Amino acid sequence: MQLTACFFLGCSIFLASGYNSFSKSMETIGKKQYQVQHGSCSYTFLLPETDNCRSSASYVSNAVQRDAPLDYDDSVQRLQLLENIMENNTQWLMKVLNQTTRLELQLLEHSLSTNKLERQISDQTNEITKLQEKNSFLEKRVLEMEDKHTLQLKSIKDEKDQLQVLVARQNSIIEELEKQLVTATVNNSVLQKQQHDLMETVHNLLTMISTPNSKNNFIAKEEQISFKDCAEAFKSGLTTSGIYTLTVSNTVQEKKAYCDMETGGGGWTVIQRREDGSVDFHRTWKEYKMGFGDPAGEYWLGNEFVSQLTNQKRYVLKIHLKDWEGNEAYALYDHFSLASEELKYRIYLKGLTGTAGKISSISQPGNDFSTKDADNDKCICKCSQMLTGGWWFDACGPSNLNGMYYPLRQNNNKFNGIKWYYWKGSGYSLKATTMMIRPADF
Repeated sequence: MQLTACFFLGCSIFLASGYNSFSKSMETIGKKQYQVQHGSCSYTFLLPETDNCRSSASYVSNAVQRDAPLDYDDSVQRLQLLENIMENNTQWLMKVLNQTTRLELQLLEHSLSTNKLERQISDQTNEITKLQEKNSFLEKRVLEMEDKHTLQLKSIKDEKDQLQVLVARQNSIIEELEKQLVTATVNNSVLQKQQHDLMETVHNLLTMISTPNSKNNFIAKEEQISFKDCAEAFKSGLTTSGIYTLTVSNTVQEKKAYCDMETGGGGWTVIQRREDGSVDFHRTWKEYKMGFGDPAGEYWLGNEFVSQLTNQKRYVLKIHLKDWEGNEAYALYDHFSLASEELKYRIYLKGLTGTAGKISSISQPGNDFSTKDADNDKCICKCSQMLTGGWWFDACGPSNLNGMYYPLRQNNNKFNGIKWYYWKGSGYSLKATTMMIRPADF
């Protein structure tokens, strides 16, 4: 900032601040200088050359001429007047300089404030830039996610279209199968009628040649037709309980079995019966495998036959129990099967109902079969030898329907008797038992 003043006191006077230089136009005015120091500032008065002050000199000369004759005292007074005027002008100039200094300080403060504001603006600009960069990144991520979701939606749509095509094909196949089923149903009705007629013929022939045994049970002679199980015989029209010849499918093995055609709708193949102690059940592995006893009385049908039969389709097992006080109970398992001999005729049971206890007295999961010469139980002792008979012992377990037969008044506290723990306890030997099986879809 530069301040310049000029006074016409016989010649022009120029003033400039001590810390700024004159402009090029001022430098050309003249070379004569008069310097004054005030505080930190230096003030320089520049006196022009004679040519520049001619007009002023003429003014003074004219003034002197008007006041002539001019003596020495008048000159001194006039010079004193000029000095006073110079001093007043100097004081006025000092005030201007002071005001200028204040303005400079204000300008400096304003400049500092401006710099601070500029820094704040710069910081805010940086923050805005960062936010813009972050926003750009987020926008990019959103676009990427939109592209990804678009691809996923397209993939889902394609899968939906494929599923719709597949469903349409399956509907066509189902319609075709329904047509075939209708045709097969018609043909099946004809076959059922033919089978019914054939069964009536067989029934009539068997009725003509049958004879009752000593217990009024029906006996089908060996030379007559045999069945897979008693349920098949029942469905053929043979509804009288008795002894029938059964043959395992795809074999020539035949077994005599007692068929209960009355209990619970009939069709039951009896695989075990105890009623009077007339048969010894403390037998070997081979005897339990092939079966023993009399189907008309006490007997064991045979593990091998039962295993092959129950592995062809799903069977249910019903166990009927009688005590010496005239009470009866039963346990019904809706899924029963025996494993092969290689798996030691392991028993599988599911779905217990009945009145012989809410808990199965045949331990589950299934246990292997044991006899006096084949110890497959889970006890360090030999349960079959201790409790007698062949059975699916666990650790000598809560049941043994093939135990020792004890008559009335000798049947209590007999731990090796015919036992079913969850009905009569561990020491009660039962009067009679029957185990029989039937297809689950009978």
